[in-house]
Amino acid sequence: MSSIRSTLRTLGAATAVLLLASACSGAGGGGGGSDSVNVLMVNNPQMQDLQKLTADNFTKETGIKVNFTVLPENDVRDKISQDFSSQAGQYDVATISNYETPMYAKNGWLAAMDDFVAKDSAFDQADILTPIKQSLTAADGKVYAQPFYGESSFLMYRKDLFDAKGVTLPEKPTWQQVAEAAQKVATPEVRGICLRGQPGWGQVMAPLTTVVNTFGGTWFTKDWQAQLNAPEFKEATKFYVDLVRNHGEAGAPQAGFAECLNNMTQGKVAMWYDATVAAGLLEADDSPIKGKLGFAQAPVVKTDTSGWLYTWAFGIQKASKKQEQAWKFISWASGKGYEELVGKTLGWAKVPDGKRSSTYQRAEYKQSSGSFAAAAEAAIKGAKPNDPGVQPRPAPGIQFVGIPEFTDLGTQVSQQISSAIAGAVSVDDALNNSQGLAEKVAAKYKGQ
Repeated sequence: MSSIRSTLRTLGAATAVLLLASACSGAGGGGGGSDSVNVLMVNNPQMQDLQKLTADNFTKETGIKVNFTVLPENDVRDKISQDFSSQAGQYDVATISNYETPMYAKNGWLAAMDDFVAKDSAFDQADILTPIKQSLTAADGKVYAQPFYGESSFLMYRKDLFDAKGVTLPEKPTWQQVAEAAQKVATPEVRGICLRGQPGWGQVMAPLTTVVNTFGGTWFTKDWQAQLNAPEFKEATKFYVDLVRNHGEAGAPQAGFAECLNNMTQGKVAMWYDATVAAGLLEADDSPIKGKLGFAQAPVVKTDTSGWLYTWAFGIQKASKKQEQAWKFISWASGKGYEELVGKTLGWAKVPDGKRSSTYQRAEYKQSSGSFAAAAEAAIKGAKPNDPGVQPRPAPGIQFVGIPEFTDLGTQVSQQISSAIAGAVSVDDALNNSQGLAEKVAAKYKGQ
């Protein structure tokens, strides 16, 4: 998924940063000696913080040099796929998400981490939030990646605007209650809600798929029957399209995470359903709506929870001959000690959160994110990546379907949905057009 956190952070031009180590070519990668590892990493700010802190801390403590290649999200995904699929071994470690991890593991591209974890009591695998841990565990029951940070989705709303209209929301609202609130709190100057309408499998399809799940729909049945024109999928999509058309932001067909963030920050909308990471941006010291917000869990209909799940994590290439050194780096970067290092040196607001239970118990962290920390933790803990709906699924994922074809399928379907939000096509036609695309994908998997 084009994660919300990464969607915001990869805006604008970015260049690759390659820190080269000693000249001697090692067996595990394209440069560096036996006491070095090559890491291919997305260029999000928290990863850039990691890059800055590594030499003076991890390398100083272990003697292991880390050679970073840092690229924008689309570029890094392509490069990781090329290197790991060929098992070229140029990179020992790479940032992958819970979308890629199970597939890469199934293909034999990743080294299992269970033996490393068993020998590393300081890492504290039990402290990793269960949904995050499950999303990085393959069908064989082994763990193939460790999280650097994670997120779910929830509802953010303007308490002051709700109070002015005498409107309240429960901690766990239904989508029907959200739609009613959007109508009641709206004014000529403020729209009721912001929902993504921008094409993209990680844009409009991310929140919409969580709505489909809780309305009782699914992309595919367990035996790979495409369901995009099924009654539940249509009901959920019509609800979403009607809500954003009637009470959503201006320019909704082009609105993604960044546009909704601007609308919320500028006071143009009263509610926003999106990634938990957005809360920290809205409650930042320079935010004009800091202190005016309430937070509720992702709205539901037929399920107990509906929030999505996403994590940027570190995986070890199976072809790497430096797996021990690679694990030491991952154990440090994903460990409690690194969070403390960031908190003390860069500020607790910059801690890569969303992965460990202990993070939410830290007094310093709670002080910096007290208004939303509990709600964000509950959203992540409540996510069900292997059971997000009312029926069994053929592949893992909440806001995506964990198959390689979903990037293309989701993007094509998203274009149909955006057209429906724009009023250029009906929801029925959009989903009927999409059903054929899904059936072609399903045909590849039937009988497997």
